[in-house]
Amino acid sequence: MLRRSLLAAAALLATRPALAQPADAAARAQLLPTGRLRVGIGVGPAASAFWAMRQPDGTARGVTVALAQEAASRLGVPLDLLLLNSSGEVVEAGATATPSWDLSFMPVDAERVARLDFGPDYYLSTSTYLAPAGSPLTSVEQANTPGMRIWGVANTTTIRASQRTAPRATITAAASLDQVMAAIARGEVDGVALGRESLDSLLPRLPGARILDGHFHALGTAIVVPRGRPLAHAWATAFIESAKADGTVRRALDAMSITGPVAPAGSRTAGA
Repeated sequence: MLRRSLLAAAALLATRPALAQPADAAARAQLLPTGRLRVGIGVGPAASAFWAMRQPDGTARGVTVALAQEAASRLGVPLDLLLLNSSGEVVEAGATATPSWDLSFMPVDAERVARLDFGPDYYLSTSTYLAPAGSPLTSVEQANTPGMRIWGVANTTTIRASQRTAPRATITAAASLDQVMAAIARGEVDGVALGRESLDSLLPRLPGARILDGHFHALGTAIVVPRGRPLAHAWATAFIESAKADGTVRRALDAMSITGPVAPAGSRTAGA
């Protein structure tokens, strides 16, 4: 009877995702060069699988914050969040000779893959346009029209995809989403290029606005580490796969009312 119980317990444990832990001191040295886990976080006024939202007290809340907290907890180390205003800023902070962060999360694109080491996707998303009240924009295809005023956030996958797919539009890459919102208030925007979940978050704040059907870009959002840290990359890969399997990612998305899909096990955006 005891032997049967032990075998059953062993089988149950075998089916559970292991908590990702660095295997040795060398892995920990790559992942935690300061002894703390420093995580680069993009912050803005709309929540997404990438964007966290800045709170009145200056802290941030979002999917990536929850994942960063879980990673630090599994490592048993203090957490430092580096809050930045765009994915471009996050890339720059991690792609220097002395990176300012040790772990981050961001949408995958070829320019970033050339500068950082991406692990598996944890979320799959599409990008489309939001047409503010009074905008003439009625379809994704119509964005590629001379004089159509499209706004997005500089140095993001989404704005680059919009520039590729709507080359005849007048595209403005703002420094932050707050600047895009200010331009909408001034009546200067026909379409906002963002990920669908960010647009869903913005829609209640923009009476009369519409989110267009379809999309002009689809991509994964993935865990990422600075270049030249293969043991850190291996830990990050194990961590995010475990977090997908045990429901951590789904809970983080649900907490921000993001209903899109958790990426399947082993999912990697092309090029990553």
